[in-house]
Amino acid sequence: MQDTLRQLVAGKALTEAQAELAFEHVLAGHATEAQVSALLALLARNGVSVPELVGAARSMRRHVMRVPIDAAKLDGHIVDTCGTGGAPKTFNISTAAAIIAAAARGPAGERVYVAKHGNRSRTGRGSAEVLMQLGINVDATPETQAKCLREAGLCFCFAIHHHPAMRHAAGPRKSLGFPTIFNLLGPLTNPAGAGRQLLGVYDRSFVRLMAETLAILGAERAMVAHGMDGLDEITTTAPTVIAEVRAGAVEESMFDAASTGVPRATLEALRVETLDDAGRLIRAILAGAGPEEPTNIALVNAAAALVVGEVCPDMASALRAASEAITSGAAERTLDALGKASAE
Repeated sequence: MQDTLRQLVAGKALTEAQAELAFEHVLAGHATEAQVSALLALLARNGVSVPELVGAARSMRRHVMRVPIDAAKLDGHIVDTCGTGGAPKTFNISTAAAIIAAAARGPAGERVYVAKHGNRSRTGRGSAEVLMQLGINVDATPETQAKCLREAGLCFCFAIHHHPAMRHAAGPRKSLGFPTIFNLLGPLTNPAGAGRQLLGVYDRSFVRLMAETLAILGAERAMVAHGMDGLDEITTTAPTVIAEVRAGAVEESMFDAASTGVPRATLEALRVETLDDAGRLIRAILAGAGPEEPTNIALVNAAAALVVGEVCPDMASALRAASEAITSGAAERTLDALGKASAE
C-alpha cells in the first residue's frame, strides 16, 4: 500500500491492476485507517480515472453479498436505477421510477425486473427510508429479495447488507466528510448482477467516466445521466447530459424531456419537506393522483429504464408504457406485491 500511496502523492494515476490490488487490501481489512484515508483523499484530489474505477469496482464486486437469482430464467432483463446521490434534494425519483418500470409492459408483454440498489441518506430521506415508509421490509434477506424479484418484478438491495467489507472503510469515509470514490462504486456493484442500468450522477464530469467504466465492466446497456439543473436524474426542469452504453461503445448526447412533450418543471415542485411527504407523494403518483410535475419526472426516468431494458425502442413509446402502468393500476399492485413478498 505504501508504494501505491507514494505513486498517488506524485500525482500519477494507478493502473487497473494496481487499483484492484489496493482496494482488495482495503476491503479485506489489510489496510490501516490512515492508509484508507490517504488512498481516498489522494484519489479525490487527483481525480479518479477510468482504470482506477474499473479496478476498484472489480474488487468490490468480489466482496458483494449477492442476490441468488438466475437472470437467464427470467423473462426480461434485470435493471437497476441506482444513482450516486449528492444532488439537490427532491422526492425519491429513482425509487418511484423503479416501481413504475417494474409494473410496465411493452407492446407484446415485455417487461424488466428491477433490482433497486440503494441506501440511507444523510437527509433521512433516502431510498431505504422511503421504502420503509411505503411498507417494504428493506432488511429482507438476499433469498427473500430473489423472491421479490420473481414475484413482484422488483426488489430492494439495501447496500449496508450487501457490502459487509465496506466496514473497513466506514471510519475513514465518515471522518473525511467529502464524497469519495465509494460514492461512484456503489452504483457499479449491483448485488443482483444487473447488466442494465439507469445511473444518475451528481457531477457532469462523472457522466463519461461512469459510462466508460460500465462499458469495460461489461454492461449490456446503460444510460448515465446528469441534469443540467444539478439533479442525478433525467430531469424535466432542464436538458440532461446522457452517455449511453451500448454494445461496448459510449455515445454522449443532450436529451430534453420537452422534446417528448413533457412540460418544463421547476425544482421547487419536485422537493418534499419530510419523509412522510415523500411517501405520500410516491403513493399518489403510483395511484395516478400525483401532481403533474413529480409524476412526469418519475415517468421519464421509468421510461429510460424501459429503454435500457429493451422493453421499448425509444423514450416516446416508453413514456406511453410507463403511463399505462399507472393508469391500469399495475404500479400500485407492484408496490403491494413487493410489500407482501418482502415481509415473508
